[in-house]
Amino acid sequence: MILAAAVCPHPPALVPEVGPGVDDELGAVRQACDDVVRTLLDSSPDRVVVIGAGPQGADRDETAGGTLGAYGVDVTVGGPTRELPLSLTVGAWLLDRAGWTGPRTYSTGRPAVDGRVALLLMGDGSARRSLQAPGFLDDRAEAFDAGIAAALAAGDAGALSKLDLDLGAELAAAGAPALRTLGELALDQAAHDHPGSGGTKKGADVTARLRVDVAPFGVGYVVADWLF
Repeated sequence: MILAAAVCPHPPALVPEVGPGVDDELGAVRQACDDVVRTLLDSSPDRVVVIGAGPQGADRDETAGGTLGAYGVDVTVGGPTRELPLSLTVGAWLLDRAGWTGPRTYSTGRPAVDGRVALLLMGDGSARRSLQAPGFLDDRAEAFDAGIAAALAAGDAGALSKLDLDLGAELAAAGAPALRTLGELALDQAAHDHPGSGGTKKGADVTARLRVDVAPFGVGYVVADWLF
C-alpha cells in the first residue's frame, strides 16, 4: 500500500556543500524538498522507495549509498557502498537529512511495492527551458513541464501515466520515467482499492499539493506531495 509520495528534483547543487552560492535560485526548492520529505515520513511508512534516473539494474536496499565526490565535495550518503546514480544519491541525502533510519529501496525502474510504503520520486523536468540551459532552448519544453506540474497539482495519476517518454528524452527531462512510474503505481493502487472499476480517471484518491514550480538555470524543478 502506498501511503504517500513526494516529488523532488535532483540537481547536485541542491546539496549546500555542492551549491553554497545558489540560495537565491535553490533556497526555496531545498526548503520545499525538506517539507515534502517530512510529510512523507509523517505517514509512518515501513519502507521508503526512492525512484530516479540511472542505468537500469536490480533494485538496491538501504546498504546502497552514493557520493558527490565528482562535484568536488566529500559528501557520502546512504549505506556503505558508493553505487547509486546522482538522482538516487540526492534522494538518499534528503532521507539522511530528514533522519530516516528505516528500510529503503532504491530503484531506476518500476519497483515492487509491498507493505506500507512511501515513494520518493526524484524527477527533474526539462533541461531545455532557456538559452542558458544545459540542453539549450526547446520551445516545447515549457508546455511539457507545465503538464507535469498540472498533473501533480491535481493528483492526476492518469496524466502522469501517459507521459511521452520519447518527448521527455528529447527535452532532456531526466525525471519523466520516474514521474510516469508514479502515475502507473497510483493507478494500480486505485484498481486494487476499487476492483472491477478499472480505477478512477485520475487514479487513487489523493490529496495533492504542488509546492514549487520553477526553472532556475533553464531546468524545470517541481516539488510536490501526494497523500493517499
